[in-house]
Amino acid sequence: MMNRRTLVKQLFIIAGGIALLPSCLREQGGASIVLQNIKLSPTDEDFLAKLAEILIPKTDSPGGLELNLHLFVMKMVDDCESPENQQVFVKGMQALKDNSESQTSEDLLTSITTLEGQKEGDEVAFFKIFKNRAIQGYLNSEYVMKNKLIYKLIPGPYQAAVKLKA
Repeated sequence: MMNRRTLVKQLFIIAGGIALLPSCLREQGGASIVLQNIKLSPTDEDFLAKLAEILIPKTDSPGGLELNLHLFVMKMVDDCESPENQQVFVKGMQALKDNSESQTSEDLLTSITTLEGQKEGDEVAFFKIFKNRAIQGYLNSEYVMKNKLIYKLIPGPYQAAVKLKA
């Protein structure tokens, strides 16, 4: 014979298990955020995080990794770029990642610096998209908005009677 308390307790345990089930069945090996149009692996995400930290390094202000700019870039490319640009982004990222597989951050910085001077190629197109979106993410981050930009509701103080020089 089961009492009502035990039954209710077991129902809550079952309901909790059902609520957690989708997260357990999630496809392994995907990005940490939900992406609809592009497919990125955890190693791709780590590479983008490394690239974000190289692009905006940590100084007295937070760097690209601390501000999660790589996640911002991934979401913006997935949501806002054209399908052609999405393909170029993924293709260029893979090419750059394959060329710098065993390189250190300094070597990757050198590779990126050489990309700045080039005009064509998948890697150049990828880095242009990545750089634009990372800078957009940095300028719109909570840290910059709260600590770096000074917002004035009125452009200047009101001065009613001011003597002007001729």
